[in-house]
Amino acid sequence: MKYSTNQMIDYIHEHAEGAVILSDLNDAIIGVVEEFSYGPKIMYSKEKILNILVERDGMTEMEALEYYDFNILGLFAGDQNPVFMVKNLNND
Repeated sequence: MKYSTNQMIDYIHEHAEGAVILSDLNDAIIGVVEEFSYGPKIMYSKEKILNILVERDGMTEMEALEYYDFNILGLFAGDQNPVFMVKNLNND
């Protein structure tokens, strides 16, 4: 089942209470993961985030990568900080 953006956010609010949601990057959400003793976390696609930064925000690929490294990956907002998929090894 493919979720719409609104369905994803509803699911997150219902099943991942307390998880950190990155503003304006909902289109990069690819799932919810869980970690023992820390609760559910939102998983984002690094590739989708970079594409959003380039296409929506007009950054170059280098600017997007630098912004991602320092402002997104480097963010610590609590135990339910988001996680990021770098490469899906099961995807053709």
